[in-house]
Amino acid sequence: MDSRKAIFFTIFLISFLVSLATIPTTATPNITAVFAFGDSTIDSGNNNNITTIFRGDHQPYGQDLPDHVSSGRFSNGKLATDYIVASLGLKQLLPAYLDPSLTDNDLLTGVSFGSAGTGLDRETVALSRALDMQTQLKYFEEALQRIEKKVGAAKARKIVKNALFLISVGSNDMMFNFYDIPVRAMEFTIDNYQNLLLQKLESVIKSLYGAGARRIVVAGLPPIGCLPMQVTLGSIIPSFHMLQRVCVNHQNFDSQAYNDKLQTLTSRLQAQHNRTKVLYVDIYNPMMDMIMNPHQYGFEQTLQACCGTGLVEMGPLCNAIDLKCTDASKYVFWDAVHPTQAAYQVIADLYSQNVLPHLVD
Repeated sequence: MDSRKAIFFTIFLISFLVSLATIPTTATPNITAVFAFGDSTIDSGNNNNITTIFRGDHQPYGQDLPDHVSSGRFSNGKLATDYIVASLGLKQLLPAYLDPSLTDNDLLTGVSFGSAGTGLDRETVALSRALDMQTQLKYFEEALQRIEKKVGAAKARKIVKNALFLISVGSNDMMFNFYDIPVRAMEFTIDNYQNLLLQKLESVIKSLYGAGARRIVVAGLPPIGCLPMQVTLGSIIPSFHMLQRVCVNHQNFDSQAYNDKLQTLTSRLQAQHNRTKVLYVDIYNPMMDMIMNPHQYGFEQTLQACCGTGLVEMGPLCNAIDLKCTDASKYVFWDAVHPTQAAYQVIADLYSQNVLPHLVD
């Protein structure tokens, strides 16, 4: 190579390397563990080990999981939390804390404390006999002690500081205690009941902050009025839409109002705590888009679930003797309340795109 070619090559190489350095990249947070709290949307099997009828430990639940295991997840397969931990490279599935096979090593990369049927209201928990939020927090304290014993206090604090804390709760309070069994509707206006729930949620968030959590993400309510169970109940109540399978609009309006308040709460809490992320994640709009524009996602059925008639089956009513759809991936809902694995994947993908980048320090 002559001197002119050598100089040209050197200039070209330097220019190329400089151009690589200036290509914009999407920063991602260094999340080392995921801890989840709430209801059936993140329960990966805790209810298998408590006395409650809210259980998904039987077929056809889990039919699309590896080895077709009915793990306790209220879906035909994975939950959004499973896709999230996999996308972060932590593990393939987020285990349940009460799983007897759970090891201390499993805790180092996260676990779910969620319990199907639970809520923020004590009346919801009394009905479902699920793990209330305070019990879930106590289990987290217990888990933290196990982590400290395994790796030492300093490393345990680092794991918690770099962990992602997910909270998904509130739908059961609205369905069970305000709409379907209107105990709270006789005591509170919808506005006041939402405020009560958010006060209790704020207490949960502050407890996690006090335990060292610095990345907290709270899911809003879905369009409750479009859940197949609520659509069915709405169709038998005398109204202009009687005997029609349509979303219950006022329940959806309530969900949106709650979500607006939740966004205000998370913004306020983040402003109060330096170097802490307290973020709201939108579930309502992605779910509504899947329902209103199903073919964009590969879905064919929206307001009727895959299991049984698709109208009311959930938990013990969704079982091995029920007929079910031949392809759950074409359905938004697996049972009358819970999304399919395919719908959860859409939610998890949107979370990774829209929430993860905001968790960067």
